[in-house]
Amino acid sequence: MTTERARALSTAERWERFFHWGPYGLLALSIVMSAATTSIFMSVVEIYVAGALLVAAVALQLWWGWTRSRQPEPAPAARAYYVVRTVLAFVLTWLNPFFAIYALIGYFDAQKLLTGRWVRPGLFATAVTMAGSQSGGLPPVSATQWLVFGALYAVNTGLGLIFGHLGAKEAEEAAAKAATIAELERANARLEQALAENAGLHAQLLVQAREAGVNDERRRLAAEIHDTIAQGLAGIITQLQAVTAAEDPEAAREHLARAQALARQSLGEARRSVHNLSPAELAHDALHEAMKKTVAEWGVQEGVRAEFTVTGMVEPLHDEIEATLLRIAQEALTNAARHARATRVGVTLSYMDGEVTLDVRDDGCGFDRAALPPRTVSGGFGLGGLRARTERLAGTVDIESEPGQGTAVSARVPLVRHA
Repeated sequence: MTTERARALSTAERWERFFHWGPYGLLALSIVMSAATTSIFMSVVEIYVAGALLVAAVALQLWWGWTRSRQPEPAPAARAYYVVRTVLAFVLTWLNPFFAIYALIGYFDAQKLLTGRWVRPGLFATAVTMAGSQSGGLPPVSATQWLVFGALYAVNTGLGLIFGHLGAKEAEEAAAKAATIAELERANARLEQALAENAGLHAQLLVQAREAGVNDERRRLAAEIHDTIAQGLAGIITQLQAVTAAEDPEAAREHLARAQALARQSLGEARRSVHNLSPAELAHDALHEAMKKTVAEWGVQEGVRAEFTVTGMVEPLHDEIEATLLRIAQEALTNAARHARATRVGVTLSYMDGEVTLDVRDDGCGFDRAALPPRTVSGGFGLGGLRARTERLAGTVDIESEPGQGTAVSARVPLVRHA
C-alpha cells in the first residue's frame, strides 16, 4: 500500500508541475519560433501587438499561478483563465502560426479547468487555433486553404475529443485510486485501533488469569485445609477428650497415641497442601488400596462398621482424579461421623466404561436438604465442596437423604488413565 500510495503521489506531483510550468514552457517556445519567423509572417505593427499580447499572457500566467492555490478547481476563475488564455493564443496565432504552440496546452488542462458541459467547447476552440496554424495561418485566404483548414479542424476536433476522453478516464482513475488509498488508510487506522484494543484486552486477560489463578490456589488450599488439617485437628480434639474421660490408663495412652498420629498426619498433609502434592495415602498405594485403608482406619477410629467394595476392572487413574476421589470419600466419611450418627457405612468404588463412580452410603439419621442453608449445599467446604471438586473434573455429584433414612453420596468423574 505504501508503494502504491507513493506511485500515485509521484504521478500526481508530476502532472501538477506540468500544469504549473507547462504554459510557461510552451509560451517561451512559441516566442522563440515566432521571433525566428517574424520577417515571414509579421509586420512591424503586428510585432508590437504581439509584444503587448505576450505581456498580457505572462501576466495571466502569473495571476493564475497565484490564484489556483487559493481556490478549488474547477472554479469560475479557472474557466475565466482558460477562456482568456484561449483567446490570447488565438489572436497570437492569427499574427504568427507558431504561437499555436502556446495554444496546445488547452488540450491537456481542459478537463481540469472546465466543468463537464464546458469541456468540449473549450477543446473545439483550441482545435480552431491549432487547425488555423497547421493550414498556413489565420485567416485562410483561398478555397484550398479553407478545405485544408476544415480537414485539419476535423482532425484536431477528433484529437481534442480523444484527449478529453483520456483526461476524463485518467481523472476517474485518479479519483478511484484516491478513494482506494483513503479507504486503505481508514482500514489501517481501524486495524491499528483493533490491535491497540486487542493489546488492552490481552493485558486485561492476563490480569484476570493471574487473579483467577490466585483465587483458584486459595480455594485449593482452603479445600485441602478443610479436608485434611481441619479434620485431623477435629480428630485430635476427639482423642484428647477421650483421654480426659478415660479411667483406664491403658485406654488413655491409646487415645494419646492416636492423637499424636493424627497430629503427625495433619502436619504432613499441611506440607503437601502447600507444595500441591498428592495425598499422603496415595504416595505408595493405588487409589483402591488407599481408599480401603482410609475406610478401615475411619471405622476403627469412629467405632462404626465400615465396608469397602471395588467393582469393575481396576485401572491406574490420573493423579488429579485419584486425589479428588479420595478427598470426596474422606469428606463423606467425615460428614457421616460428624452429623449422621451412623452405625454402618458402605463405600463402593466402581470402574466403568468411560467413568469412575464413588458411592458412600450410611444408615444414619439423614437430613432434609430443603431445610439446609443455601451455603451448605452450594458453597462452603461441605456438600458444596464435594460438588466443586467433581465439577472441576467435569463430573457430577448426587446426594440423596431423608430424615431417618440415611444418606447416599454418589460422585461420577471421567475415567482418565494415568499417562
